[in-house]
Amino acid sequence: MNIHEYQAKALLHEFGVPISKGVPVLRPEDSDAAAKTLGGPVWVVKSQIHAGGRGKGKFKEASAGDKGGVRLAKSIDEVNAFAKQMLGATLVTVQTGPDGKQVNRLYIEDGSDIEKEFYLSLLVDRETSKVAFVVSTEGGVNIEDVAHSTPEKIITFSVDPATGVMGHHGRAVAKALKLSGDLAKQAEKLTTQLYNAFVAKDMAMLEINPLVVTKQGQLRVLDAKVSFDSNALFKHPEVVALRDETEEDAKEIEASKYDLNYVTLDGTIGCMVNGAGLAMATMDIIKLYGMEPANFLDVGGGASKEKVAAAFKIITADPNVKGILVNIFGGIMRCDIIAEGVIAAVKEVGLKVPLVVRLEGTNVELGKKIISESGLNVIAANDLSDGAEKIVAAVKGAR
Repeated sequence: MNIHEYQAKALLHEFGVPISKGVPVLRPEDSDAAAKTLGGPVWVVKSQIHAGGRGKGKFKEASAGDKGGVRLAKSIDEVNAFAKQMLGATLVTVQTGPDGKQVNRLYIEDGSDIEKEFYLSLLVDRETSKVAFVVSTEGGVNIEDVAHSTPEKIITFSVDPATGVMGHHGRAVAKALKLSGDLAKQAEKLTTQLYNAFVAKDMAMLEINPLVVTKQGQLRVLDAKVSFDSNALFKHPEVVALRDETEEDAKEIEASKYDLNYVTLDGTIGCMVNGAGLAMATMDIIKLYGMEPANFLDVGGGASKEKVAAAFKIITADPNVKGILVNIFGGIMRCDIIAEGVIAAVKEVGLKVPLVVRLEGTNVELGKKIISESGLNVIAANDLSDGAEKIVAAVKGAR
């Protein structure tokens, strides 16, 4: 789960992390009061969407101007003008895709007198099972570009969960950022604050880009991107309350209600599979036969008829889906349950695209019988390769 920049900063500030003062704005008419609250004389008006590259992004609407999704205002009138232009407009960045995202929230923030910009992030290192710090003097740019062109400028280290964050970790951050004196002490303190926030809130990633040094000699978090471990959200109702469903795919929201592992992709063949590994293999073989999967969907090992039906409805709700491949290997999951769920969903929502079903495992003959006697136009497959070949051929034949 992701949250907006202003929410991330408020959360980090609870742990003492230094941030600039700011006010979230949902309506253009509220920008005037927000700007006056901060006082100025310089304000930053920031689009709040769940995507990076906002400053370099472009709005689709000509009325929104061409100054990007993060703008510097030098008067309250300019703040108000930017708010009217940006709210409700669609911002396209390198991370949104060509469709962009509508800006429904702004964050109006005090301007900062910046001396230097750095990059700092924390994430879970799956190889070491530890929280890792990623630090670079190259802030304000895409860290991927730095990793590609000058990887020596990125310093990483992990924190042992048995000891937690210690003084030497803070000194490592200060050294990586080439800070000394009071700034080094600030970096050590910030390291502890960020680690404590990361662990306490079960974050999956915390990215600060840029972390800045002001001309007044203060370290400050100028931007923050936070995502949380969805499996730990049950412990954090205060975090769940920050969820903005308008920033999420409607199909993924619906899937989460049924505990389905679903991710929207860019292809045209919908997939319903049980087991993450088998789902990945299914997507790979669809690509092997020359087409692209429209989704990743793992119904799990013990799905009910109702859960399967819900999964099928989610797939068919995607207008990009031109064909569906159901690939089930019944271990814990029974093939007859899958068959009953698919039939129930088809009878409710209809079937307008080719459907190929491959069943194997527990109660496979009963599952095949249920489908064959349903009267539905379903193509049976003998194995995964046969299923992928048949759905690709069916989709191409339907064009």
